[in-house]
Formats: sequence, structure tokens, C-alpha cells
Amino acid sequence: MSGLTGKTALITGASRGIGKAIAFALAAQGANVVLSSRKQDSLDEVAEELRAAQPGVKVLAKAAHVGEQEQAQACVEAAVAEFGGIDVLVNNAGTNPYFGPLVDLDIPRAEKTVQVNQMSIVLWTGLVWKASMAATGGSIVNIASVGGLAPEIGIGYYNATKAAVIHLTRQFAMELAPTTRVNGIAPGVVRTHLARGLWENNEENLNKALPLGRIGEPDDIAKAAVFLAGDDSSWMTGQTLVIDGGATIRPMVV
Repeated sequence: MSGLTGKTALITGASRGIGKAIAFALAAQGANVVLSSRKQDSLDEVAEELRAAQPGVKVLAKAAHVGEQEQAQACVEAAVAEFGGIDVLVNNAGTNPYFGPLVDLDIPRAEKTVQVNQMSIVLWTGLVWKASMAATGGSIVNIASVGGLAPEIGIGYYNATKAAVIHLTRQFAMELAPTTRVNGIAPGVVRTHLARGLWENNEENLNKALPLGRIGEPDDIAKAAVFLAGDDSSWMTGQTLVIDGGATIRPMVV
């Protein structure tokens, strides 16, 4: 009942982790899929996996640095040329080049974090809107983080950019309504390469601390992305779903 059959979805950061899982989940619902990330060879591998898993799926793999306007423009243009338009945009790409207190953060790593996590939302949303959704409407899904909801040791600046993603989701939802819906997902700790430093040597402790007893898997987030992308969420915009295994309901330790 998702209403995605024949629709076209563009996913940034689609070569692994949450982005890859979302691409597979959308394809399983009948969507054409446009895969984008920095490295073409990685995208080609995912495209082949996807075709093998979903025979008949239409896939376009187009490399682009998520924060570079010309590359992003080329990717959007290629998607429109291939499929005639873009119905779903998943702003998933993210980075975290710095771990430590804010007072020691240097400008180059701060700028990279903003470029990838925050400005890419503005860039890709604007490009897709002008190229397709302004005329035909659509659904945009932004991947934020539960870190954007509260302070946290070590990844404070990453979390600040994810807090910005949550606000940008609301702002774009207001500006692009009624034809285009914009919603977000705020994952907790998920088993991805980006989050490896949080779970790889600490999974047992994390599992014990979470009310649902385990860290997340990329498919946990992909299922929510399908819901937000499709018709089942047709009266929903400007919201960010928290999917965190219960991390944000743990009792405060005094």
C-alpha cells in the first residue's frame, strides 16, 4: 500500500549502511532507484546487488560529492533524464570527522561537517524541487539523529548539524507544502560504518542499556523511510520520527 510502484527515488549516501538499506527497501516496493555517493565503483557494486535481489528493478548509479553543487546538479539532471522526474528524495549522506570537545574543534573539520550533514540538505532539496517536485510534488526524507535532540560527549558538533537537519525538515515542510511533504528520521545507534566508533567495542553495554535490548540495524530505519516516502504517510509533514530502541526514554540517573 506504499504507492511507490513506478515512482523514482534518489538516495544520497547510498553505497552502504542506512542509505543502501533504504534503496533496497524502496526498490522492493516497486520504485526506480537512483543511487548516489562519492565513489562510482562502490555504487556500481550496490546496483548489481540490487538488480540481483530485485529482478526488473530500474537502477541508476551516479557518483557525486554530496556537498559539491555541480556534481549534485549533474546527478539530479541524470535522474530526470533517465526517469522523467524524481518523486522521492532521501537526504541520507553524513559524516563525522571530529570527536572531542567543541573548544578544540578546528574550522576545516567543522566546515566539512556542515557541508555534508547540513548544507547538503539545502542543496539537494533545492535542486530536486526545481528540477521536478515543484511541478509534480513528492516526498523528501531527511536522516537526522537522536543526537540532534540532546547534548552528548564527544560528538557535539555532529549533533549540532543533526539538530539543524531536524529544523530544516520543518522549515522545508512549511515552504514546500502542499505539494511536497518533508519528514525526517532520527536514528539512535545503528550498526553502520559511520557509527562504528560508538558500537564496535561497546555493543554488549549498549544492548543492556537500551529498553529494547539491541542496537539498530539499517533495515530498522529503511522501513520507516518507506513509510515516509509513500502514500501511507500522506497526511504527515514536518515531523521527525525517533527510532532508537528506546534510548531517549531511559530514566535519568541521578
